[in-house]
Amino acid sequence: MLLLEDALGVFTMVAETGNNTNHNSFEAFRKMRDSYLENMSKLMIDAVNSEEYAQMTGALLTNYLTLLEPFREAMDKTIHMALEQVSLPSREQVTALAERFTNLEMRLDDLDAKLDRIIELCSIARAPAAAVASSAKRAAPTETKASHHTSSRKP
Repeated sequence: MLLLEDALGVFTMVAETGNNTNHNSFEAFRKMRDSYLENMSKLMIDAVNSEEYAQMTGALLTNYLTLLEPFREAMDKTIHMALEQVSLPSREQVTALAERFTNLEMRLDDLDAKLDRIIELCSIARAPAAAVASSAKRAAPTETKASHHTSSRKP
């Protein structure tokens, strides 16, 4: 309705201007086009944002997917057979392999963390043992010198 009123207004404006040479005759049509596009845009936005449109689109999509299912299954089987013929893995096989690699990676990370912990505990245990060994080495040279002197006296 607004479109018709806008068009009538444009034609009235063109008729009133008559022989005015300063007026561009295409300007009226541009205004009519812009008004039409603006009104159609509002109309389409209102239609698309409605609950009825959402339900209709959902029903169409459900029907489309239901009808497409047998064809998709047949195509999947055909592609699977073709891949087997040329000795290539299917998508499912590649996905399963990727999952296994991910699992192995996680296990290796866990083992790496455990080994780091074992090394840390071993270095903590070595620190007191090293202190005991260094104090024993300090005491040992006096004993070894005495034993070295006695062993050199033997014929």
